Amino acid sequence: MNIINLELIGKNIVIVEDDLPSIRYYEALLIKTGADVKIFRTGKEFVDYLIQENKNIDLVIMDFLVPLINGIECVRIFRKERKSIPVIMITAYTSEQARTEAFIAGCDEYLLKPIYPEKIYSLLEKYLKPNISVPFSK
Repeated sequence: MNIINLELIGKNIVIVEDDLPSIRYYEALLIKTGADVKIFRTGKEFVDYLIQENKNIDLVIMDFLVPLINGIECVRIFRKERKSIPVIMITAYTSEQARTEAFIAGCDEYLLKPIYPEKIYSLLEKYLKPNISVPFSK
């Protein structure tokens, strides 16, 4: 995979993260893709956005421990309306119980910080690139 050529123009990525260095890191990685990125510093901001705006969301990157409404509850609320949008939880929270809760809530991935650029790009490609089907020839 050529990382530089990962074009996600027209894709809307939401990040729910309260840690400023993490936010800057994601922004630096995602700006190269051309995706539209919306950042929420608290779970409540994210939930309010879901209620007030009916915006198209293509992928969510969620932290476990965000203020006011935690990441697990955010995912549960998000999943009530949007069942097929990928949710990637990226956290420093290593407990097996947290991991299990994340998957039960509806996360597609549960990854531990620090996460390397290659991993983020490969997940973006996995969840946001259209599958190219090759016609079957006889």
